[in-house]
Formats: sequence, C-alpha cells, structure tokens
Amino acid sequence: MNRLLTVSVALATTAFAAALSPAHAATAPSFSLVLHAQEPRIENGELRKQNVVKSWPMNAKGVKFSKEAGKFSGLLSAGLDLAERQINARAPRPATFRNVSGHWIATQQNGWTLDRDRTKQNILKAILSGQHSAEAAFKVTAPARSVQVLAERGVLNHVSVGNSSYKGSPAGRVTNVLVGAGKLDNFFVAPGHTFDFAKEVGDISAASGFVKGYVISGGTLEQEDGGGICQVSTTIFRAMYKAGLPIVERHEHSHRVEYYDPVGFEATVYAPAKNLRMKNDTGKYLFVQASWDRKAQTLRFDLFGAKPARTVSIGKPTVTAFRPPAQPSYSPDPRVRVGGRRLLDVPVQGMTSTIVRTIKTADGKVAKDTLKSVYKPWGAVYGVAPGDRRLR
Repeated sequence: MNRLLTVSVALATTAFAAALSPAHAATAPSFSLVLHAQEPRIENGELRKQNVVKSWPMNAKGVKFSKEAGKFSGLLSAGLDLAERQINARAPRPATFRNVSGHWIATQQNGWTLDRDRTKQNILKAILSGQHSAEAAFKVTAPARSVQVLAERGVLNHVSVGNSSYKGSPAGRVTNVLVGAGKLDNFFVAPGHTFDFAKEVGDISAASGFVKGYVISGGTLEQEDGGGICQVSTTIFRAMYKAGLPIVERHEHSHRVEYYDPVGFEATVYAPAKNLRMKNDTGKYLFVQASWDRKAQTLRFDLFGAKPARTVSIGKPTVTAFRPPAQPSYSPDPRVRVGGRRLLDVPVQGMTSTIVRTIKTADGKVAKDTLKSVYKPWGAVYGVAPGDRRLR
C-alpha cells in the first residue's frame, strides 16, 4: 500500500469513529420522566426537608413519533409502566429514629400513587415544547405516625436509654423478651400521663404470642406463659428512671437475679399484684422505641421527647445486709429422669441494695431519691421428674 492510500484510509477511519461517538451523534437528546418530592426529617432537634429525586428514561423513538404526531406514542408505554410500578410500590412507613454516626435522625417514608393520565399529559406537553424531561404527577400518602406528628408533639431529641442483657436465656425466655419488647415499640406517653406497663403490654398468654418460661412462685421456679417478661419491664424502667421520671409503682424481685444486674437497678412485674408505673412529668410527649440484638442478646429502650431541661445522674448500688443462701428447692421438669435432678437456678445471698438518683433542674435546684431493693436469701433450684418425692 502506498503512502497516499495509507493516509486516506486512516483519515476515513478517524472520520467514521467520530461519526459514531456521542459527541457527534445525530440522534435526539434523551428524554426522562422525573419525580421530585420532599420528605420531612428531624435532625439535631430540628425539623428539616429532604429532597427525593427519581427518573426513568423514555423510548427515543416514542418521543420522536409523539412530537411528529402530536399525541402520546404507544412506544412510551413501557417506560411509563415501569415508572408506575416503582412509584406505586412505595408504601408509607411510620416515622422512627435511628442513630447515624452519633446523631439521632427521625425519618419517614411517604407512599406514592402515580396519576397516569396527568403524567401522560405532562410527557406530551414537554415533548411538544422541546423539553428533555417531564414531571410525574402523583398522590402522596403520609404515614399515620409522621415526622410532622413527632414535631408537633415536641418529640425532637433523644432523652435517655435503658439497656440490659438476656445472654444465656433459654429459647422460651428469649421469645418472651422479644414479644414483650415488641408490644412496647413505637408508642407515645402523653404529658402528665402515667405509663402503665401491664396496660400497655396487655394479655400475657399464649394467645398473644407468649410461651412458657420460668417465673418465681412459691419460693421456687414454675413454668408460666411470659416467663422472662421482667427483662422488658426492667429495661424500660431503666430508660424512664434515667430520664428522671417519678416512680409511681415499682417492685424488686424477691431475690437477686443476675439477668438484672447492676443489683437493684430493676423492676419486676406480675399482674395483677405487681406492676411498673412511671409518670411523664416532662411537659411534652415521650416516644418509646425498642430494639434488640439477637446475636449479642441485648435489649434496649430509647426515649425521645423535648430537649431535657434537667440532668440526671445515677450512683452505683450500695449493697449491704448480706445473708447466706436458703435451702434448695425443687421444680417439676419432664426432661429429668426419675431420681435425677437438673440445676435450674443457682443459690444467691440475701442482701439490700440502695441506688441514689440525683436530678438537677435548669434553675439549679437539686433533688435526690433512693431506689431501695431488699432481697431474700435464695436457694439452688433443681428440676426433678414430675411426681418426685422431693416436690412439695
């Protein structure tokens, strides 16, 4: 090939490549259907707006035919169908708080429903006027518990948290802890209202999702629906106590239970004899969220409300009046062979625990209260075969 022919081929190849490149293409600019929305959020104690933008490309030939014919081309239907499916699939989600890098943010999700006829009109109008996008017309459905509701009720800040561990719990106890916690997830405590644990949790039976678990009864352990629910009452008590709420009713277990250490920082419930009640004296609504970590076996309650107007400090337990453990007791356990025994609970000394809470208000006033728990001595509990002579 001579030099002239080589140059000519190279130039032709370059020209052909340039013709294929997007910068030199003769096709019409792309056209998209665009959805613009705003959703509220609470961040750093303030109500804000967050922009949400979605877009869907529309068929280029359909855009061209629509412009030429002056009417909506059927070639655009596939793109509109896809947008409609994705828009209508967005369901409302209630407002909840989550911790993002140490900052509490409340978000919600609005539901969307595409107005197909209006959107087709918008698409055609935009095409005929030479625009490259059209706005999706849609209906917004806010969740019943919205960020706006939180803000109107003064729920803008994180107030306190209560934690506990249920590590080592048998499967039935774990079930009862999570079922009970779920019943206290995402609810409001009105200003001046007294939180009532028994009323909020409701029926504790198999009909409401609870299973058999051990409870303290008659100086030993027995199986009842909801055994382990005190893990829930203890954890939410800790959150409310740390928020400075006054105690209306609270009880300690008859003996120390290690699930609820630090010793004395707990609240047992056993309807109708024992309940947990705390008064919301903050002047604003409180919002309660429950969460748990199945792997770490931890339970948590967070309280949200107005920015706290007081500081609360809780001292470590002072434990006194130790007494030796009691004699062993026995509980029927079908898993145990006749004549054998199975350790269900370890012996624990009797003792008295006192915890001092100090509350300092914005005007400098300081108040103190004492949480006192008196525990009886507790003996080891053994499971034995039903009918064993050691059963009382």
